Amino acid sequence: MWDQRVETWLRCHRNAFSWFGGVPERVVIDHLKAAIIKATQDDPAVQASYRECALHYGFLIGPCRAYTPQHKGKVEQGGVHYVKRNFLGGREATTLEQANQAVLMWCRTTAGQRIHGTTKQRPLVRFEQTEQARLKALPQTPYDLAIWKQLKLGRDCYVEFDHSYYSAPHRLVGQRVWVCGNLQQVRIFDQGYRLIATHDRANQPGTRQTHIDHLPPEKVPGLTWSRPGCQDAAAEVGPSTAQVVQTWLDDPVIERLPTVVRLLKLRQRYGDERLEAACERAWRFDDPSYKTIKQILLKGLDQQDLPQTPIAASAETFVRPLRELVGDWLGGLSWN
Repeated sequence: MWDQRVETWLRCHRNAFSWFGGVPERVVIDHLKAAIIKATQDDPAVQASYRECALHYGFLIGPCRAYTPQHKGKVEQGGVHYVKRNFLGGREATTLEQANQAVLMWCRTTAGQRIHGTTKQRPLVRFEQTEQARLKALPQTPYDLAIWKQLKLGRDCYVEFDHSYYSAPHRLVGQRVWVCGNLQQVRIFDQGYRLIATHDRANQPGTRQTHIDHLPPEKVPGLTWSRPGCQDAAAEVGPSTAQVVQTWLDDPVIERLPTVVRLLKLRQRYGDERLEAACERAWRFDDPSYKTIKQILLKGLDQQDLPQTPIAASAETFVRPLRELVGDWLGGLSWN
């Protein structure tokens, strides 16, 4: 492997148990951070994901004593050094896939068939005849590589886990929560390890998985409203409202969707009939703005009868004689 991340550590256990065809009673480990968060002699703090892996497979974790390499027996001298000298010695660098295939063949042909210096037996033969029968049976399903992290819930009600975002109840904003992610799901727990949210695992980085009830009520409309949804809602109110909404959404310069949402929310206060009448009046007087429509509703003008024909100014309504505008200083010149 190229690293010792938690997911790598757990995947190695899963692959090893699958290859052995069973699970040992105890796994003796060093104090790498992927397994032991805090190394103490009497009460070591086990990484949460590794603890869950041990519970799933049913093995005991046996950390060595800190700063006492002899507690690992002959693993360093008889294991690591043997691999370096015999398998890696003289080999050129290769890809990780090729290296794993080559070392598996080496285990079956060279390392597994040699006469072991301590047992005086062939390791592979001893495993097949004696040790394999003492392994515990594998569980029905392999471990799902759950990764645990403690994260802070942001102001937007999301935690960032593995480059994607998952919602949690807004009452926990600013607090730290436990996030457990496996290949299929992401679960969120409070500090008491009580489950508060479950999401499907995001397929692509940067995506958001949201439960609407996790967000503050005042934030929900801005997330759920869309252009097609607003157009459908306006059509339910009436043709004038639909015409106003479509005009706003067709604005080539300004994003008018927030204004459309505010207009449609007036349904809750005034009802569809009054909102439609207000939009019709505003449209008749050629002023279909949100401010005008809201003022019509506030003043009750929507309940008055509309004029039969639009009020249009005649060509001479605002035309005044030239002499009233400039006086006599033109010296008798005519206006062309």
